[in-house]
Amino acid sequence: MEVKLLTEHYSDDNYRTLEGYKAKGGYEDLAKAFKMKPEDIISEVKASGLRGRGGAGFPTGVKWGFLPNNGETRYLLCNADEGEPCTFKDRMMMERAPHQLIEGMIISAFAVNSPKSYIYIRGEYVYATRVIEKALKEAYDAGLLGKNIMGSGFDHDMDVYVGAGAYICGEETGMISSLEGKKGQPKLKPPFPAVQGYLKKPTIVNNVETLAAVKYIIRDGAEAYKKHGTEKSTGTKLFSVAGDVNKPGNYEVPLGYPMIDLINNECGGMKNGKKLKAAIPGGTSAPILNAEEVERATLDYECLAEMGSMLGSGSIVIMDETRCMVDMLKVIAHFYHHESCGQCTPCREGTGWLHKLVSGVVNGTAQVSDIDLLCEVANKMKGRTICALSDAAALPVLGIVPKFRDEFQFFIEQGYSKVQGRANA
Repeated sequence: MEVKLLTEHYSDDNYRTLEGYKAKGGYEDLAKAFKMKPEDIISEVKASGLRGRGGAGFPTGVKWGFLPNNGETRYLLCNADEGEPCTFKDRMMMERAPHQLIEGMIISAFAVNSPKSYIYIRGEYVYATRVIEKALKEAYDAGLLGKNIMGSGFDHDMDVYVGAGAYICGEETGMISSLEGKKGQPKLKPPFPAVQGYLKKPTIVNNVETLAAVKYIIRDGAEAYKKHGTEKSTGTKLFSVAGDVNKPGNYEVPLGYPMIDLINNECGGMKNGKKLKAAIPGGTSAPILNAEEVERATLDYECLAEMGSMLGSGSIVIMDETRCMVDMLKVIAHFYHHESCGQCTPCREGTGWLHKLVSGVVNGTAQVSDIDLLCEVANKMKGRTICALSDAAALPVLGIVPKFRDEFQFFIEQGYSKVQGRANA
């Protein structure tokens, strides 16, 4: 069932304003945080079990603990790039509750002793950018940003940086390169950003949802936060559901919630009474689950990993019995080929090969042996590049092709889709 922790007041249009936000208790948790020691805030976040909500799922408090005590200026970056296809939770959060994010960021900045933060937002999010910029102005005018916030002695400045629509800038080191005015390409790790990030200074990069959740950990305490979710996947999570369901949209549920319940209850079941065929549980880079696996899957990091997939960004794509998996893989392969930054050879060349091979199936130029070649190319792309984009392109192939091989073979032999019964352009 839905548990509205972060999204409790999202239906109130006034919640995006400072006045409306404060009427619902906004910035009271910041005042509470200022009465705590920074190290105690970090300990509380660690104890809560909060994991990064942008895709990696790394423990947030542990990441904060990697910052070196070397006296250098520290930076906090909010990853609002949200480039994973069919993911739209962060956009909703920024548009409906900008001060929720800002308050979470100030608390986080205070915890890690950062005087400066940036919200790196994707260029396509024009309206969300305007909402955030207006909220920042309200916060500055109210003394909630700048010098001596709330009389705490803590100074903090926050800015928005708008990207140019590159998927690769959602990767934290690619984002840092872009923020520095360089080509948005990932960097080798180590050094990790917590040690040497923006301007070669210690830097923490967290997702919108992650930073917003910090506010509720301070408000309710780690133990209360852990009452939601599972032992290892604590708290609630926003899931962006798209595809063949009656009510697509964003839903906040406890981690560990059965995926089939999300489909049938929150999303109102399958559209037009069709049968469930498959689902992608964590963005297009996550390996696909067939209908039988969806029936068994729970929405947490551990279960999906055991099933050979991943929770990722929380973007769920639901497909019914009419969907052709060859078409689906062609769309995915085209996206990753287009978005590869070209820095690493396995990714630059491999994404092109994958797109070419799948297109060959659709265009009628492929041979049956190309089905195995698809998997061979994908396997040679995994784990051989600076960032995970190459893996993101390979994993859908290694999920879809073995589970729906018959559709690829039929398409090659007959010249049209087994599911849709027609030739595709």
